[in-house]
Amino acid sequence: MNAIKKTGNTFATKWAEFVIRYKWFVLIGCILLAMGLGSQGKMQFDGDYHVFFSESNPELEAFDALQDKYTKDDNIVIVLAPKNKNVFTRENLVAIEELTAEAWNTPYSSRVDAITNFQHTRAEGDDLYVDDLSYESAAKTDAEIDQIRATALKEPLLVDRLINEDGSVTAINVTVRLPGEDSAVEIPEVTAAARKMIGDFQEKHPEFDVYTTGLVPLNAAFFEHSEKDFARVGLMILIVLVLTLLLTRNFFAMLSTLLVFMFSFMSAFGFIGLLGIKLTPPSAVFPTMILTLAVADSIHILITYLQKVRKDGLGKKEALVESMRLNFMPVFITSITTVFGFLTFNFGDVPPFWDLGNIVAFGMAMAFLYSTTLLPALMAIFPLWNKKKALEKKDKLGWYTNLGLWVVGRPKVITATSLIIIAGLAYIATFNVFNDEFVEYFDTSVKFRQDSDFINENLTGFYNVEFSVGSGESGGINNPQYLAKLNAFENWLEEQPEVVHVNAFSEVARRVNRSMHGDNPSYYKVPTSREEAAQYLLLYELSLPFGLDLNNQINVDKSETRVTATLENNSSVEMVAFAERAEQWLKDNTPEPMHAIGVSPTLMFSKLDFRQADSMFNGNIIALILISLVLMLALRNFKLGLLSIIPNVAPVLVGFGLWWLYKGTINTGMVIVFSMTLGIIVDDTVHFMSKFLRARRELGYSSRAAVIYAFETVGRALVTTTVVLVAGFAVLSTSPFALNSYMAQITVIIIISALVIDFLLLPSLLVLISRDNKENVSARELRPEIQLDK
Repeated sequence: MNAIKKTGNTFATKWAEFVIRYKWFVLIGCILLAMGLGSQGKMQFDGDYHVFFSESNPELEAFDALQDKYTKDDNIVIVLAPKNKNVFTRENLVAIEELTAEAWNTPYSSRVDAITNFQHTRAEGDDLYVDDLSYESAAKTDAEIDQIRATALKEPLLVDRLINEDGSVTAINVTVRLPGEDSAVEIPEVTAAARKMIGDFQEKHPEFDVYTTGLVPLNAAFFEHSEKDFARVGLMILIVLVLTLLLTRNFFAMLSTLLVFMFSFMSAFGFIGLLGIKLTPPSAVFPTMILTLAVADSIHILITYLQKVRKDGLGKKEALVESMRLNFMPVFITSITTVFGFLTFNFGDVPPFWDLGNIVAFGMAMAFLYSTTLLPALMAIFPLWNKKKALEKKDKLGWYTNLGLWVVGRPKVITATSLIIIAGLAYIATFNVFNDEFVEYFDTSVKFRQDSDFINENLTGFYNVEFSVGSGESGGINNPQYLAKLNAFENWLEEQPEVVHVNAFSEVARRVNRSMHGDNPSYYKVPTSREEAAQYLLLYELSLPFGLDLNNQINVDKSETRVTATLENNSSVEMVAFAERAEQWLKDNTPEPMHAIGVSPTLMFSKLDFRQADSMFNGNIIALILISLVLMLALRNFKLGLLSIIPNVAPVLVGFGLWWLYKGTINTGMVIVFSMTLGIIVDDTVHFMSKFLRARRELGYSSRAAVIYAFETVGRALVTTTVVLVAGFAVLSTSPFALNSYMAQITVIIIISALVIDFLLLPSLLVLISRDNKENVSARELRPEIQLDK
């Protein structure tokens, strides 16, 4: 055991002496390595919502299959709210016609739906006429406009979809078919064209308020907030520099810390380019994470170095060597456990978090390298200022000593109280529920969220669930039995409390059947003859203009039709429950060919939490086992290795318990917090335990004196790293992107909880489980005024 200890200390000492002796060569080597990796870097952003789903995701496979059968429905919904609260005036209809015509010029547009170009059917004798509901609106009489209003507000395919019930708000839906070759080019291109079109419209028609939503604006919001969150690193660098300067009171310590981060960032940047990773909102925050974690590595080495100089009066070289000897192994342990934690992101089901985990893991490995090479080399090169003035009196009890005295004086009370509080918060944590409404990925300061909320409140829901209902045969959608069952399914959907609107082929069949019978209301039902149904459908399709056909509802061989249920904003649980309810209704009430599963981006995001949690469970277990094994080996104490599980897991339980009191809902970004913070909070535990064991093994202190020694030697460093980590994640918590901000907010809670637990529960447990015998109890105490274990 002692041989292992001496080997570890000898290696760290020789490593430090080598770095200091060849400091200029080490500095040049680090510069060349960072620049070499950085030169391979390439920064690209991907805003397509598809990136949140792995290729094997069953919901994505089902959704892509549905879109392959029909038309892709990437869209821009432009909602017009005239200030006179009446869509049906001559001037407003003319403006809507103009914008509808202009919308066809949107890049990659394939279809534009509005109330003005809605294909209204009417019969004259045996002839079927299909026309735009309102064309050449400027020439319409008041009576004709009144008729248009009456028709529109009775049309099931329009109300709560393109017009609200009182006719005060209307929508234009622009469907685009993106080539899918490069979303980083296509999405900004479509977005820029749409924004210019809307801007020009508002300048010409200030009497309208305009709102936009849809999948293209959603993708644009993802894209833009990826860049904004990435840009936050500048603010974070400034905050960390100021904090490091204030907490270390040494300019060169601040400068060295900055260079360690910059070199770590350059290396991670090169890693991104070498692997061809495209940044997304979750992965774009990697600079902030690397910054805060890299600084945590550096702070421990710097604080110990400065303490040895200021408090113990050592020279620069001796202080650096001693700091590296004491901190090399703890920094290595925290770095490798952090790497383990982030690598377990790969067990999840969200590719952007795979990228985040891999980038940060590589960055942390490089941060460890630079912290143990570049940092001591720089401090050896930089001059040491005001050494004599900084020397402190040794006979004065500090704040950390007093805290240690207070803790070791009542270990049983602190342990019992802490465990009760932790158990209570762990129980409360089970009340958190998953909720992944992707509109709420953005806070209310984001225009996309504001517009989507307005549209949901004033016109239609943004969420939907789609079903591809098969007939089992080519041309089978004209089968009266199929149409009757489809009509029943449509009716059932409309009866559900969360459903705002239903778009089904059965409504088209009813409307055409009525028109073919002289617009007799009694024929507003699906045809009862297959021949009639087929003939009516053919006649109707031949009457439709280019771009407004039924390809978005009927597949090529007319064996399946698409049913779309638009819903109010619902939680993930409610969305999944609705889809399962609808699927079960089809199983219970229709023949097997009509059985279908619900799909849509909305539903995919709703299920993402559950899939991510299930897939991350194994990763969390593996991370916990690996970290515990590393600690057992590094601490060379099986009992303490097991004990470390408590302060490493308890902060997460406490954090989620407090989160329930704060929010109560969990999104996809928070599912990774357990793995992520496992590596981060190990930092506190390892450094405290390592100093405790050093006092026991090297200095012969009793358990109580060893705890006080740990407080004195590492307390300031733990507080400093906690402050830096909290500052970093606090900046990230201000992101308007909820996946990142929620993840950062709960991480702040967990990091603070970790420090409290490692300052109260951990030392109390160390005292209670230690069995001081004659070999371990030393007559020499930490300070003459500290009387423990006489």
